[in-house]
Amino acid sequence: MVLLLAAAAGLIVANLYYAQTLVGPIAAATGLSADAAGLIVTLTQVGYTLGLLFIVPLGDLLENRRLVVTALAATAVALAVAAFATSAAVFLAAALAIGLGSVAAQILVPFAAHLSHESKRGHTVGKVVSGLLLGIMLARPVASLVADHASWHVVFAGAAVLIALLAVVLRVKLPQRVPHERTSYAKLIGSLWTLFRTTPVLRRRAAYHAGLFGSFSLFWTVVPLALAGPSFGLSQTGIAIFALVGMAGAVASPVAGKLADAGHSLAATAAALGLGIVGFALPLLAPDSHHVALAILVVASIVLDMGVAANLVLGQRAIFTLGAEVRSRLNGLYFAVFFAGGAAGSALGGWMYARHGWHAALLAGMAMPAAALLYWMSEALERAPQRA
Repeated sequence: MVLLLAAAAGLIVANLYYAQTLVGPIAAATGLSADAAGLIVTLTQVGYTLGLLFIVPLGDLLENRRLVVTALAATAVALAVAAFATSAAVFLAAALAIGLGSVAAQILVPFAAHLSHESKRGHTVGKVVSGLLLGIMLARPVASLVADHASWHVVFAGAAVLIALLAVVLRVKLPQRVPHERTSYAKLIGSLWTLFRTTPVLRRRAAYHAGLFGSFSLFWTVVPLALAGPSFGLSQTGIAIFALVGMAGAVASPVAGKLADAGHSLAATAAALGLGIVGFALPLLAPDSHHVALAILVVASIVLDMGVAANLVLGQRAIFTLGAEVRSRLNGLYFAVFFAGGAAGSALGGWMYARHGWHAALLAGMAMPAAALLYWMSEALERAPQRA
């Protein structure tokens, strides 16, 4: 069941990232300007954020299997619309809908936590999040390879078929889970602000990951543009191979889960945020040599992905200890906050790269995990007297 949930989470969340390495071809085909190209990624993330706030909380109210299957059916339709889009308006509307429906992945992650024993919850969540992150990381190279040998339209058409098939598999294989909550949708949504206001762990973990995920989104919005530009001159296949190497960062997820289960979340969080900073510092120090600069950028992508993978699990492990009856809402809030950071990062990255160039985009990316690390220091100072 954990393997099924991990694979499903990866396939679903991949829908958010197919467009990242295809920003150039999609913008050209739909008539989007260079300044507005970042909207291709940003609107998907905006849709995902809205879905996290208004759909994922239903996991605490409605039967979970039915909710997941319904969301996947809607996502398959949105992907099909994107596949045949010929105008910017149609594609961007479909991108927003893809983001909304893909929140099904964040109904499955709490599902895994419900199935786990407390002592191994971090490790189990880490496995499912590993699948989710592999989906994110595989989406970029798969999209590039398919687009290079066929077209970007085929990428989205294939994704529509995959998600439709997944909906059928999950309908057959998933057990039913009926929450005990008995309230109205309005009260359920109204409780989100109360949960956010009264749960300091949630606020902290969401802020940490907003900084790190914002930098991650900026990196993967800007890097494909740089790799296809005159400095590197890579084809879509070359960009795919580059993105494929970044998959190595997913190994950090189960390791982070074990560290969290062992009570080392504070130190592990600092390490994850530090990796995010290093991921942007390395390309800034790269020499003029084309091959050396490309090698350094590969290492930077792995380092950044490791930081994001580890910090995501650490955050989910922390909030999943706060109560099963509110787990879907807490997970939705957590992802909504940091995906808002991701949307801001991708929009900022596209704008900075177009207006101020590669180095300015890297500095903007570095600032995000650096700000999160400064915030982490306040938690470390608060805990110091307890450890003493």
